Amino acid sequence: MKKNRKNTSSKKEYFISVLKSPQLWTGLILICMFCALIFNIVFFVKGKSYDIISDSHNPRQALLAHQNIRGSIESNDGQILAVTNVSGNVESRLYPYGDLFAHVVGFSTMGKTGIENTMNMNLVTSNSSLSTKVDNDITRSKDRGDTIVTTLNIPLQQCAYKSIGFYKGAIVVSEVKTGRILAMVSKPCFDPNEIEAEWENIISDEDSSILLNRATQGLYPPGSTFKILDLLEYIQEHPSDYENYGYQCNGSYHYDGRKITCYHGTVHGYQSLRASFANSCNCSFANIAMNVDREEFGNTLKNLLFDTELPLDIEYKKSHTPINAEAEDGDVVQGSIGQGKTVITPMHLNMITACIANNGVMMKPMLVDQIKNAQGTELKTYNPTVYKKLVSEQDAMVVSNYMHSVITSGTGSFLKSAEYSSAGKTGSAETESSTNSSHAWFTGFAPYEDPEIAVTIIIEGAGTGGTYAVPIAKRLFDCYFEEKAQE
Repeated sequence: MKKNRKNTSSKKEYFISVLKSPQLWTGLILICMFCALIFNIVFFVKGKSYDIISDSHNPRQALLAHQNIRGSIESNDGQILAVTNVSGNVESRLYPYGDLFAHVVGFSTMGKTGIENTMNMNLVTSNSSLSTKVDNDITRSKDRGDTIVTTLNIPLQQCAYKSIGFYKGAIVVSEVKTGRILAMVSKPCFDPNEIEAEWENIISDEDSSILLNRATQGLYPPGSTFKILDLLEYIQEHPSDYENYGYQCNGSYHYDGRKITCYHGTVHGYQSLRASFANSCNCSFANIAMNVDREEFGNTLKNLLFDTELPLDIEYKKSHTPINAEAEDGDVVQGSIGQGKTVITPMHLNMITACIANNGVMMKPMLVDQIKNAQGTELKTYNPTVYKKLVSEQDAMVVSNYMHSVITSGTGSFLKSAEYSSAGKTGSAETESSTNSSHAWFTGFAPYEDPEIAVTIIIEGAGTGGTYAVPIAKRLFDCYFEEKAQE
């Protein structure tokens, strides 16, 4: 018995001495450091390596650009949007469609923009077949970089480009269920074939904004399109009685010794919530905004990516709103009708519109469908990706239904005669530079019952959205459905 106690005691003393051993703790620290190093390597390879390699400041890209011929960029049906021609030792970048895709495809000289920038690493990297590389080595020729197949649709892009005409503005067309961007136009624009020759003139003109991609970088007051968000907040706070809302519009709404008016002082009379939205009654929506919870409203707007990073690869600016728990009455009233300090990009508004149409699910916008090598062999295909569910399915259905009313009995009635159903919201946003004209907005989707595409339009200084932007939306919807019928 004593022997067992002695053995137990000696084992305990040995264990304690091992725990006190500096060699043990040094070994454990080294093992932890080694595990952390392995974790960091795996994290880099899986999550961050592509971002770092693709960074425009990475000198490896410049080396690859010198070693290889820059790859091509194609439309969704395989038409060339950008290609590098080689004559002797001279390489020149050619854009066959001139200024049609200027902002979204971008340029690769005098810096890089658009897809030329975001996919630069792939364009200067060659994954040509081994036999092709051997032949090029023998002839001392460069390998061609990989080909980028975009989501861009040429007929829709042409329709959007022509529809803006000589106005400044932007148009975004996307697939609701996938996030694929089918068209992105910004005007005024430039010919990327002439960018190097015209560079000095462009940068020396302080008033020029032709390099600005208004679709993703243009911050505009959203006008009455913001009422989509007012409506969403109201039904979220009144899920069981929102249909009981009513307001008597006499053409003006007074607050803090100031007032706002409905468009041209229109007196709408008694307005239900649906009529307020369909007729775009400023006074009714100012009343709504002043009676919702400001903190909750601010949270809703933040959830819908105001003052937040967008899941977008191409260059963009953040939308902004001052509406939050501490917002002053003036900011709330002006913000409720899309004026004042509230600004949004057409791309962001298109994402919100598509989210509503897609039962509250926002998809990550896509500009690239596929990467191929120079011989046409598929290297990578990009699949649609859900960004996040931002709105409940029930609330999205209600908002969609109200947007349908804008077409059937409201300011978007020009679309009512179409062979397909649609839903949307018009907007007329006043500008600081002029009180005589306003930006014409429309954002919407079609078909209403089973949405396929979302269209967002802004025409600077044109007038009302119902008069100027809605007819453009109809041309774009027509183009899409006509092309689909021919498939």
